[in-house]
Amino acid sequence: MPRLDLNGASAVVTGGASGIGEACARQLAALGMRVVIADLNEDKGNAVAKELGGLFAKCNVASEEDGQAAVDAASEMGPLRALVNSAGLGNANRTVDRNNNPFPLDQFEFVIKVNLIGTFNMLRLAASAMAKTDAITDDGQRGAVVNMASVAAFDGQIGQAAYSASKGGVVGMTLPMAREFARIGVRVMTVAPGVFHTPMVDGMPQAVYDSLCAQVPFPSRLGTPEEFASTVAFILENRYLNGGVIRVDGAIRLAPK
Repeated sequence: MPRLDLNGASAVVTGGASGIGEACARQLAALGMRVVIADLNEDKGNAVAKELGGLFAKCNVASEEDGQAAVDAASEMGPLRALVNSAGLGNANRTVDRNNNPFPLDQFEFVIKVNLIGTFNMLRLAASAMAKTDAITDDGQRGAVVNMASVAAFDGQIGQAAYSASKGGVVGMTLPMAREFARIGVRVMTVAPGVFHTPMVDGMPQAVYDSLCAQVPFPSRLGTPEEFASTVAFILENRYLNGGVIRVDGAIRLAPK
């Protein structure tokens, strides 16, 4: 069966102004898609969107108004066929710190709001728009959503309670969403990356960087944003991938700390 033809369709990539999100936006544009960069960084977002011939939408992913504006912008460029949920953030607080102080509840809530509620918000809005488009295959396919989780959803480290909970929630809603969206012909998949080279590691001391690389069994290096993006493209084009989670991690299993 041929791969899904996405040429001329539109996509929304959250967190698309830099790092993994930017790589995904570039990969989708290479497939012929018109991409909306949904991000809070206006300068970088506008620059990437201009280069790719797409649009920028300033977007807090947990905002219904911002999310709807990004989806509407994509739908104006062509039928919405893809959402890549790559916006997110981390937190390294212990639940009870070394002075026996509890993790501030508002900080836990913030991570959940961005990573889990933000993912759900964008997913529900994009799927609603996809449901209103014409099917593009005989079996009724209309589009796909690719969420970003993390290997921390499965083997989170000390200090990752909030982050792991948020990404575990993303993993947990993948299958029920896929089952629900069978009715409208929208697939839902999640990718769980390991340790990737993003702008956050550029200022890292070389010894720390080398230590991270050594923890990856093979290949013993950090993943590249392009490797994540190629996985997203494969999911979008392969019409039988649905309801699952793919680890892209070089076989790493995170140590407790």
